[in-house]
Amino acid sequence: MAQSSVKVGIQKFGNFLSSMVLPNIGAFIAWGLITALFIPDGIIPNEELAKLVDPMVKYLLPLLIGYTGGKLIHDQRGGVVGAIATIGVIVGAPDTPMFLGAMIMGPLGGYVIKKFDQLIEGKIRTGFEMLVNNFSAGILGGCLAILSFLAIGPAVDGFTQVLVVGVDWLVGAGLLPLTSILIEPAKILFLNNAINHGVLSPIGLEQVQNAGKSVLFLLEANPGPGLGVLLAFSLFGKGSAKQSAPGAGIIHFLGGIHEIYFPYVLMKPMLFIAVILGGMSGVFTLVLLGGGLVAPSSPGSIIAITAVTPPQAMSYVANYAGVIVAAVVSFVISAIILKSGKQSEEDIDEATKKMEEMKGKKSSVAGSVSSGAGKNTAEHGVMPEDVDKIVFACDAGMGSSAMGASLLRKKVKEADLDVTVTNTSISNLPSDAQIVITQEELTPRAQNKLPNAYHISVDNFLSSPEYDKLIDSLQSGVSEELAELTEDSQEEVTEPDPGKADDDDLLLEENIFIGQEFDSKEDAIRFAGEALVKAGYVEESYVEAMIERDNITSTYMGNNVAIPHGTEDAKKAVLKSGFTVVQVPNGVDFDGDETKLIFGIAGKDGTHLEILSGIAVICSEMENIEQMVQAKTPKELKDIVNSK
Repeated sequence: MAQSSVKVGIQKFGNFLSSMVLPNIGAFIAWGLITALFIPDGIIPNEELAKLVDPMVKYLLPLLIGYTGGKLIHDQRGGVVGAIATIGVIVGAPDTPMFLGAMIMGPLGGYVIKKFDQLIEGKIRTGFEMLVNNFSAGILGGCLAILSFLAIGPAVDGFTQVLVVGVDWLVGAGLLPLTSILIEPAKILFLNNAINHGVLSPIGLEQVQNAGKSVLFLLEANPGPGLGVLLAFSLFGKGSAKQSAPGAGIIHFLGGIHEIYFPYVLMKPMLFIAVILGGMSGVFTLVLLGGGLVAPSSPGSIIAITAVTPPQAMSYVANYAGVIVAAVVSFVISAIILKSGKQSEEDIDEATKKMEEMKGKKSSVAGSVSSGAGKNTAEHGVMPEDVDKIVFACDAGMGSSAMGASLLRKKVKEADLDVTVTNTSISNLPSDAQIVITQEELTPRAQNKLPNAYHISVDNFLSSPEYDKLIDSLQSGVSEELAELTEDSQEEVTEPDPGKADDDDLLLEENIFIGQEFDSKEDAIRFAGEALVKAGYVEESYVEAMIERDNITSTYMGNNVAIPHGTEDAKKAVLKSGFTVVQVPNGVDFDGDETKLIFGIAGKDGTHLEILSGIAVICSEMENIEQMVQAKTPKELKDIVNSK
């Protein structure tokens, strides 16, 4: 049990490091290309443009990492304070690229401002929020910048130099290939992100400053060992593993998705020997021929490796040779193991499950190459072990998803679970979302946006049985160890500013319409939209956007309730937040679902979310729906809403 907890902790640490680096890989590649092109030994040397190289690696890249680390902890405010804190380590150690320092100070800055915000929550008088927010971020960020300048920067600089000396010693002694004994098994088990982004990349960037390239970027990213295993399975494997291996090889080698070969190794643990020896052979070749990259290769595909290889012809020869030798050695040993040993026709899905248990997350790609099992109409993927963030997603992120999130948040609170429930549009799904809940029609889009999350599809946001199933799963021990890193990290769902709007501004009696009848849902939506226009909540163009949104996926929520609203692009047509309620006692057909209450929604700056949350809770009970449908006047219907 203790060992499992350590593995989970290390995996979470590695994932967090990866989450700081991966969003900024584009900036690393830009720096690498500028370096390769314009430095004195580059493809087209240019003294003026080469001036970009040093500021980018010393200032831009660490600040991006620091901002991203802070944002992961506490959204925008965490990112700002994290960046302020990071500048201290940059200036405190001006001769060393402060990637390790940024990985420390960015999250620390986010954590400090998060704790401050929790401490003062509910204690600031209305009207002073902006003043307190701005000065608290500035004061705390400034203090952390001074601390990092005086202490953290010099300490990290000294630690980095020790690591660099150690790596240089391994290279000089010819012992660097031995690192494959740790790196190759760690990739397959649970340590790949922690090793690659926490250790190898920062030291590699330090080496690039001195030598123009670093072999460390290829220790973990070399696709050769995995390619050799997959080629061996393609020729000598059995069953579904043999059938799926060629496709997996293409994805691995050209797409750089190394996780795809992990289940194949786990099917035959002796193959660990193949990837270790393949990795060692590749590293030995790289060191012998002087291989290396000018920036991290992410993903670890041959295409990405080519893009960040130094422009000299010998560098291409060395790097390709390192990949080829690793693949050949791994293939030969894998072939011997597969031919000489007894092979069971274990399904690749079973091996994938083993990998998921070890890594504590799902591997969506491996599943896609095999049979695609493990999916049904409601759930897609494998439930993660440590759930601390659930996100509802819809097209615009301001209507159905807000209502669903409100209901599940209530259930989570009643179950006394330490899990954050937020909502957003699919286009803004945060990368750290572990569980994503969408309407069935939108689930494929959400999966494309966030393939590594656990996806739940629902057809009734107001009373889906999936909510209770999810709560039961969380209570049964799936999330015993809850992370605090991403609590409350969400752009879309914020407490409305009391100064911007109140309930009386949002829901007025003159915007409640009793006893309406419509021939079609389009007529009903248009009526609700035109009422929003007349009330001054939206521009005329918003009405067509409401109809377009319903055509994308139905705005019917279940329990005889629909909440038509505009598309995400139509948010600019919203003048201020407001609602209109249309009562249709005889019902109107919404694609086969009878709708008797229509809530037309216009949301701006989150000011509508509080009342929308209340409506979601009210509408989750059919008794309340029936009372509102039977109301005889707008005042009576509004009083029912307020009383609940």
